[in-house]
Amino acid sequence: MMSPCNHESLLSVAGLSVSYGGKALVLSGIDLSVGKGEIVAILGANGAGKTTLIRAISGLLKLHGGAILAGQIKIGADDTTRLAPETIVRLGLGQVPEGRLVFKNLTVEENLDVGAAVLPREKGRRTMAAVYHLFPRLAERRTQLAGLMSGGEQQMLALGRALASSPRLILVDELSLGLAPLIVRDIYAQFKTIRSEFGTSMLIVEQNARLALDVSERAYVLERGEVVLSGLSADVATSARIHESYLGVQAEASHG
Repeated sequence: MMSPCNHESLLSVAGLSVSYGGKALVLSGIDLSVGKGEIVAILGANGAGKTTLIRAISGLLKLHGGAILAGQIKIGADDTTRLAPETIVRLGLGQVPEGRLVFKNLTVEENLDVGAAVLPREKGRRTMAAVYHLFPRLAERRTQLAGLMSGGEQQMLALGRALASSPRLILVDELSLGLAPLIVRDIYAQFKTIRSEFGTSMLIVEQNARLALDVSERAYVLERGEVVLSGLSADVATSARIHESYLGVQAEASHG
């Protein structure tokens, strides 16, 4: 296990334990951090607790029948453990949810407007302009209904909508799900640009372990609701446990 992040923590999770309906713990004693300017990956099989962790951080857990039994979540100096989702957004958290969840009956520009709504009007305009610069395809389709876009374009829009709120930290949940590998690589290629141009840190949950480890500085591995491995992404990638459980499977699939 690694020592805590040396960077100034933007997100810190300490001793987090979560259950649904008062039953068995889904998360147990989770400790993790994301430093300013960091990209951090969360890896784990289905059922490991990754989505529950994202829900707890974003304030959406209660909407899904979950409850935090112990622990603390902080964004910067602010304790956000039990704050409402809209309050957490205003403190600088953006999210790209699993399944994209764009507003299909709204245009590209209207979707971005939703993201920018938490900002003063002029700052929102500047942020949206930066999103269009990052994703020219969105600029080309700004008047198109989101529901008529391809899956890859919708994923760009979901990421752009999160960026439009000028967040300090973005949670990215299973970005690659249901998308062609080439499209996923194109979007992931923008992550370090997002960090440098928007000043945004990222916590990514990703089923494609190789991709997540390539783009991130540090990684945590969840199994049955507990952190079983953490460290520099380069070190985690060389772990026999990771290679056998994730990377080996992906390597076999790519040659199958």
